[in-house]
Amino acid sequence: MTVWDSLVGQRHAVTALQDAARGQGMTHAWLFTGPPGSGRSNAALAFAAALQCGEQGCGGCDDCTEVLAGAHPDVTLRRTEKVIITVDEARRWVRDAGLMPVRHRWQIIIVEDADRLHERANNALLKAIEEPTPRTVWMLCAPQPEDVLATIRSRTRHVSLATPTAEDVAGFLVERHGVSEERAAHAARASQGHIGRARALAMEEETRNRRREVVSLPPRLTTLGACLQAAANIVDIAKAEAEAQTDAQHAKELRDLEVLYGADRKARSLRSAKAAERELAEQHKLRLKRKVLDAVDRQLTELLSVYRDVLVVQTGAGSHLVNEEQRPELSELARRTTPEGTLHRIDAIGAAREQILEFNVPPLLALESMMVALRG
Repeated sequence: MTVWDSLVGQRHAVTALQDAARGQGMTHAWLFTGPPGSGRSNAALAFAAALQCGEQGCGGCDDCTEVLAGAHPDVTLRRTEKVIITVDEARRWVRDAGLMPVRHRWQIIIVEDADRLHERANNALLKAIEEPTPRTVWMLCAPQPEDVLATIRSRTRHVSLATPTAEDVAGFLVERHGVSEERAAHAARASQGHIGRARALAMEEETRNRRREVVSLPPRLTTLGACLQAAANIVDIAKAEAEAQTDAQHAKELRDLEVLYGADRKARSLRSAKAAERELAEQHKLRLKRKVLDAVDRQLTELLSVYRDVLVVQTGAGSHLVNEEQRPELSELARRTTPEGTLHRIDAIGAAREQILEFNVPPLLALESMMVALRG
């Protein structure tokens, strides 16, 4: 198994990256773009492993296994726990990028969510990308090329990733994770090509239950009270999902702090210990906020799939539904409104996403307004 096997449905991108790993078209800065779930950071990691590997990504050597496990000394995956990437973070990354590689091949910096770079952070990275050290490679990941500063974009080689087909995703789940064909097909449809989401839906009962609760909301939006309750339910689901993801990490960080300072009361009262505890608490707060926003956005994507299906039923545009198991309920929703009304509801979901992610509107307020619009 090579490092490329986890890149589902990305044959053209894999071919280009394999050629570059062999020295054909290699450059010092790369931009990986694609819709959520297409595997941008996975593609960057696979490429980084291939660059460090003597056999261009065999998947079995120390370099490959260490890169994919996040333990290679010359490959750094940079992400932020905040809503934006600050200029201070970017400057630290630039300083690290100037170091010579430990193993004399490449010093590789992978920046997840490069679309979150603050304007000043973009400017801090620009200089390093314009004038890199001879053995440094930058890999930026973003949903679209336009999400990255134009002057940075012009200095990178672009790798575009596509949304994998439902058949590709289902095959991956069956072959790599031993999921039954029926469950794999459902997860592939429901995830709409998002590999990580498909894996969670196929293998975690709690994730399936949370999604089922969200996509069953539209038929119940018949009163103002029901709309307000639905908004609160989505926020509660998002918080529960975010806390499940962050609490374990925070507990580990606290245990590491205990090991560092020990159980001695005097040592724990030192100014440095208290400062470390405050910093951990602030990091946890920021991490939780971002995870909640990401989880809310995921629930809105699920709602969007419902109204997409309603529009398909209304227009007869095709037989494929994302939520095939809900076809009777979707047909009833389609009967109760018009295609124009469905488009207005789709717009309302888009507006709520923009308010939450772009304008920092509290999720509950944005969702309450959206739910009333969905009731129509």
